[in-house]
Amino acid sequence: MRTWLLLFLLGVGTVHAADMIAPRQETIALRQEMISLRYVDQDPGDPSYLTRILVTADFLRLDDGNDDGDFLLLDRRQRQVTNVTRDNKLAMVFAAGMVPAKPAGWNPRLDTQPGAAGTQRFSLVLKDVVCSEGVAARAAAPDAARAMAELKFVLAAMQYRVWEASPRELQHDCDLANLVWESGATLGLGLPLEEREFNGRTRRLESESKQPLQPELFRVPEGMTAINAPS
Repeated sequence: MRTWLLLFLLGVGTVHAADMIAPRQETIALRQEMISLRYVDQDPGDPSYLTRILVTADFLRLDDGNDDGDFLLLDRRQRQVTNVTRDNKLAMVFAAGMVPAKPAGWNPRLDTQPGAAGTQRFSLVLKDVVCSEGVAARAAAPDAARAMAELKFVLAAMQYRVWEASPRELQHDCDLANLVWESGATLGLGLPLEEREFNGRTRRLESESKQPLQPELFRVPEGMTAINAPS
């Protein structure tokens, strides 16, 4: 079973995080429906795989399309992420933490240009390296794009610790751009329709739809042992 927390965050990438978590106007429709996104993701040299993202006004759930499998759950109000693994009955809980200040000379550039109708092409560039590039649609499920940015914001401190603990040869500034200091930059342009990262990892939107809300999908199963991760 894939570890959805790490796979998702290593698979996606100017707005500030605080803007992404600004209060949202809620409607009755948002309370009765959920947005369903299906992405085809691929890591270099590996087969492609499905990632499903379900979004409501209060939650984001990320999984492999299996209602009864492992999943990642963002509580958008509490700014808290829970990674559920059913086999070992663990629920790892992450809260938003502090990230170090950006280093001197940190100067990424977000370039955009018009794409097909309603879309724009983007590239996030740091030190002449394209960290992330792709196509975004501002009008396509805007609340889902906000929720995806909120998820990355909550986990930015954890991602920095993972980067810092990695061997020097595996530390890349683009990971800090995509996952820590510029984590909501490209998502501020709209829903990603396709994306390619500096390391060859790709993502393509397969479908976007609205479905009747299934509240049980946004609850941590009973009997799980909750563990608070360092924030």
